[in-house]
Amino acid sequence: MLEAALERKYSGSTGESFFTGGGVHHFENFEKWENGANMTVSQAFQNSVNLVFIRLMRDIVNYYRFRVPGASPDVFNSGDPAREVYLQRFADQEGRLFESRFYEKYRGLTPDQSLKALVRGSVNLTPLRAAVIYRSVRPQASLPEFSAFLAANLPKEAMLKVQPDKLYEKYGPDKFDLKDRGYLAHVHPLELWLLNYREQHPGADLREILAKSAADRQTVYHWLFNSEHKAGQDNRIRTLLEEDAFKLIHKAWKRQGYPFDSLVPSYATTIGVSGDTPAALADLMGILVNDGVRNPVLKIDQLHFGQDTPTETVVTHDLAPGQPTLSPLIAALVRKELVGVVENGTGRRAHGGIVLPGGRLIPVGGKTGTGDNRLESFSAHGALIGSKVTSRTATFVFMIGDRFYGTILAFVPGPKAASYGFTSALAVQIFKDLAPQWKTLLQPPKSQPADLASNAAPTLTSQLR
Repeated sequence: MLEAALERKYSGSTGESFFTGGGVHHFENFEKWENGANMTVSQAFQNSVNLVFIRLMRDIVNYYRFRVPGASPDVFNSGDPAREVYLQRFADQEGRLFESRFYEKYRGLTPDQSLKALVRGSVNLTPLRAAVIYRSVRPQASLPEFSAFLAANLPKEAMLKVQPDKLYEKYGPDKFDLKDRGYLAHVHPLELWLLNYREQHPGADLREILAKSAADRQTVYHWLFNSEHKAGQDNRIRTLLEEDAFKLIHKAWKRQGYPFDSLVPSYATTIGVSGDTPAALADLMGILVNDGVRNPVLKIDQLHFGQDTPTETVVTHDLAPGQPTLSPLIAALVRKELVGVVENGTGRRAHGGIVLPGGRLIPVGGKTGTGDNRLESFSAHGALIGSKVTSRTATFVFMIGDRFYGTILAFVPGPKAASYGFTSALAVQIFKDLAPQWKTLLQPPKSQPADLASNAAPTLTSQLR
C-alpha cells in the first residue's frame, strides 16, 4: 500500500489556481518541463516539483478538515446552524487582526497625534469624510471645536461651500451605526472605534481594546451574515476549516521535529512557506535513519575527571529511551526515496555514495531545497508591482549509510541576496567536497581499538549535526 501511494500520479500543471490561506494563489515550478508532466509522487520527490506537492497538500488538508471535532460537510448548506457559528468566529478573528494593526499604527501617539495621522492618511479628504471622522472619534466635541477641525484640515475653497453646523448635526454618532460611519468616511470602522476608545482611555493596552470591542466586531461584519453573500460566506468558512485542519497537521509535524509553534495555513507550507531550521531538518532525518524512532540529542555524553588518581570521576548521561514517531515501514520507504533523490534527482552531484578504501560503498540519500525569498506587492487587479528580496537559501539534508546524518545550508540574508543565483546544487557540491572528512568518520583509524571505534559514532553524529 505504501509503495502504491508513492506511485500515485499528480499533475505538475501551473494552469490551476488554488483557494488557500484565505485567498486565491498561483504557484510555479522550478523547471518548465515539469508544467506539462503527469508524474508519480516518487518522481516529484526526486525532482522537487512544486505543483505536485501543492496538490498533495490539498488532499491532506481535505482529509483532515472534516475530522476536526464538530466539523461537517453540511456546513456549506444554507440551513445548517453551524454556519453562523463559523461566521461569528471569522468576524471576531479578522476584526482582531485589524484592531491589532491599528493599535500598532497609533502606538505611542497622543489622541491629537492619532487623529492627525488618520486625517493625513485619508485619500481625498472631503468635508463629508472629515465630518464623519471627527464626529466618530470625538462625539462629545462642541460645534466650535468641530468647525476649527474642518478649517484646519480642509482647503479654504472647500470651507466656503460647507455649513459646519449642518454637518455637525447630520453626521452625529447617533445618526449612523459604526459600519455605516466607516463606509461614509472611507475608513475601517474598527479604526474609528479604536481612536474613539483611546480618546476616553489613553492608557488602554491591546488586551483591553480587544476585550471591549467584541460586540462591535460582530456589528462591523453584520453584512457577512446576509444570505445574499453565500459565496463569500462559504469562502470564509472554508478558510476556517483549513486553519483547523492545519492545527491537526501541525501536531503530527511537531512529533517529527518541526520547531515552530504554528504552521502557515496554506498549501504553500508543503514547499517551505512555514519555514524550518537546519537542526530540525537533521532531527527529522535522524528519525528516518533510526527506523522511525526519535532519539534524544546529546552534545556531551561523558565527562572524565582525574584519570588514574584517587579522585577519578566519570560522569555519564542517563540516556532516555527514544520515542517512536513514524512506522518503521514508512521510514524505510522514505530512506529509499532519499537515495533516489541522490541517484536520479536534484541531489545527483552526490551520486555514487562514498567509497571507502578497500572498495566498500556507503550509500548517500538526501533532499534538496532552494529558497528565493521575497516580499511581493500586487495591484488590485493582481499585477505584480513590487518585489523585495529578503534572503536566498540552498539546503541539502542528508544521510550517510545508517548512522550519520545532517544538514548543509548556504544562506545569504538581506537585499544583497538579489546578487546571488545559486540553487540547492551548491549545498550538494559542498557535501561532495567534504567527502574526505566523511571517509575519516566512517572508517576509524586502524590503531583505534574496536570497542572504542564502536562507541565513537554517537559522539561524531552529534558533532556533525
